[in-house]
Amino acid sequence: MKLLSINTSAATEVEYQGKIISTGIFKQPVTAPLFISKESLKGDQQVDLKNHGGEHKAVYAFSSDHYPYWRDVLQNTQLTAGIFGENLTISGFDESILHIGDQISIGQCLLEVSQPRIPCFKLGIALKNKDMPRLFIDHFATGIYLRVLQEGLIEKGNKVEVIKEGPLKLSVQSVFRAYFDKDYTESIPIIEKALLIPELAPEWRKKLSVRLANKKML
Repeated sequence: MKLLSINTSAATEVEYQGKIISTGIFKQPVTAPLFISKESLKGDQQVDLKNHGGEHKAVYAFSSDHYPYWRDVLQNTQLTAGIFGENLTISGFDESILHIGDQISIGQCLLEVSQPRIPCFKLGIALKNKDMPRLFIDHFATGIYLRVLQEGLIEKGNKVEVIKEGPLKLSVQSVFRAYFDKDYTESIPIIEKALLIPELAPEWRKKLSVRLANKKML
């Protein structure tokens, strides 16, 4: 895997449904090496701190391999790195083979997979398509949030390497599907397994606990 682009943004005000809102969704590539702290990337402004940022969402990464699919689906050949709101655009960063709790080395940093991303309406604003959050979820490849175990500098071209696998080797995509896909037959055992992983973000632990209780009542 390779770091192809580092993307940050300042807060931007846009009109949405007759109101002015502030968002940090409009990421743009930066060329210089960048420092990653425990909370975020230097120069990246997170507006909605309830749903973005913090220890378990410090960095958002997305695979460059998904771009051809979306260029075809959206009939938009102009999609460029950062358009999905990702901080890091990485080749081969596949949700189906990366696990909750994997530790990932990039430059001077050590990052840890904490949870899948759940897209909000601001993704629709960025792509000028109100259906985008639903389309993103239905594709089961929404990118990965990472916590920062070791701060430091990263730069475009850095090798991205899994140096330690998550304890139960449960893929990010399987956890996401277990929550969102009503037809996923493995949902209950995957949720039960996910809840045993200490590295799973508290937000997702709560979501999965509720979903498991509801499923067992059916």
